Amino acid sequence: MENFTYLVRCVDGSLYCGWTNNLEKRIKAHNEGQGAKYTRSRRPVKLVYYETFPTKQEAMRREWEIKQLSRKEKLSLITNKNQPSAE
Repeated sequence: MENFTYLVRCVDGSLYCGWTNNLEKRIKAHNEGQGAKYTRSRRPVKLVYYETFPTKQEAMRREWEIKQLSRKEKLSLITNKNQPSAE
């Protein structure tokens, strides 16, 4: 099973980072108000970046790493589509 770390752009322009093992279902949940509390009032959201990992732990670790980045660094990830391979 694949695990994903992802970034969505909210309607207000803010970015939200999360992880899931079903990316399509998770984005749908965000847009239906069933996702994270943060995104409920910022719908619709659009998937702008993701990475895949073989384990939940790796995806969660990468989520934490991305959350430590500045907005500028997150935008750079999105712009450059730097999708490093999981090692």
